[in-house]
Amino acid sequence: MAVPNGASEEGDASPAVRPAREANPVAESLIEVARYGDVDGVEELLEQNVHVDSQDMQGRTALHMAAANGHMEVVLFLLNRGADVNVENDEKNTPLHWAALNGHIQVSEELIVRGANASTLNRYDRTPLDEAVSRGKQAVVDAIITATTAASLATADVQE
Repeated sequence: MAVPNGASEEGDASPAVRPAREANPVAESLIEVARYGDVDGVEELLEQNVHVDSQDMQGRTALHMAAANGHMEVVLFLLNRGADVNVENDEKNTPLHWAALNGHIQVSEELIVRGANASTLNRYDRTPLDEAVSRGKQAVVDAIITATTAASLATADVQE
């Protein structure tokens, strides 16, 4: 799987305070089951009070991994359980960076609808749109532009 500009590959669930990063086998398990699209495994681990935004040693979360691999069902489940749509890993990549880089159009759109900031710069000063362009993912580029415009218009309508 491709990762943003040298970022590591990979990228839980109770209302508890986000834990400090340390080797945590249960959190690592959550990230792995999300990586492979196992929504039942994600649910089971979250029921064990693993924090939905638990991070591994590289700052990756279950949402990073689900987004990077295009697992929409897991992405939706995590977001509905309160996952931070703009969480950053050590490379400052968000789940949207990884979804865009890997060409996952619907996941990218959903993350934006749910509040993902398409202007977030990673460690290499690249936005999710930049990452999609760098990999020739024109359909994702178009989807991000359309979804971002729609989100901006919806916000403007609410404010009027």
